[in-house]
Amino acid sequence: MRKVGVIGAGQMGNGIAHVIALGGHDVILADISKERAIEALGIIRHNMERQVNRGLTTQSAMDEAIGRITATDKLSDMSDVDLAIEAATEKENVKVGIFKELCESLKPEALLATNTSSISITRLAASTDRPEKFIGMHFMNPVPVMKLVEVIRGIATSEETYKIACQFISDLGKDVAIAEDFPAFIVNRILLPMINEAIYTLYEGVGSVEAIDKAMRLGANHPMGPLQLADFIGLDTCLSIMQVLYEGLADTKYRPCPLLVKYVEAGWIGRKAGRGFYDYSGDEPIPTR
Repeated sequence: MRKVGVIGAGQMGNGIAHVIALGGHDVILADISKERAIEALGIIRHNMERQVNRGLTTQSAMDEAIGRITATDKLSDMSDVDLAIEAATEKENVKVGIFKELCESLKPEALLATNTSSISITRLAASTDRPEKFIGMHFMNPVPVMKLVEVIRGIATSEETYKIACQFISDLGKDVAIAEDFPAFIVNRILLPMINEAIYTLYEGVGSVEAIDKAMRLGANHPMGPLQLADFIGLDTCLSIMQVLYEGLADTKYRPCPLLVKYVEAGWIGRKAGRGFYDYSGDEPIPTR
């Protein structure tokens, strides 16, 4: 894995590129505009500087890693990568469109991975020209901090692809959890219904935003309240995952809370929009309900 392509320079994509570059690999970081990819490089630099200040890496390692990352807006620049990781928005039609364009440029032996947090790996693999070389690599957010990567095999994923993917992740200093190809896999199958239930608790007036988050931080020893975590993940992503669970498992317990739907419709999708269950316009987040 000398060179790795990362498609999508948002929160997950720039984190994945960050970790892979620090791991000693050349990275091509692509987004729909070169400006967004270059902006992501600035975010990566800032996050690496924080690691240097905390003694988690060295200045020389950071400088070398930044030098390994190339920003682009052309998927055709992925022609010589050994592995391409898609980290675009959690919408199946968007991902499929990326794979169809990407496969026109990838060399035949290149592996293809998706960072999807909920969508069927088998179904995504079937939209490519290499389902046996396709695998799910679900990195956790924030990628430079979180140790876990879920690895999910599609029905056509070869044993060789699986072994290479696990070794690659291990070489990055991450731990692997093997998940079967079911909607939302392991982490989000458990986490997102809890967040959805917290939103129902707010919707039904059982507690305020502040009370619900405090209850789970202090009563269940969670490092972050579920509504604060939802804002961090992005309410649009939370809704997409709940919809995948609801449609994929056909169980009403996974029905997205109407309040979650309303917030997404309003564009109040969390920290990245400046407003969700908290208002982030000031120095400190303020609950919105």
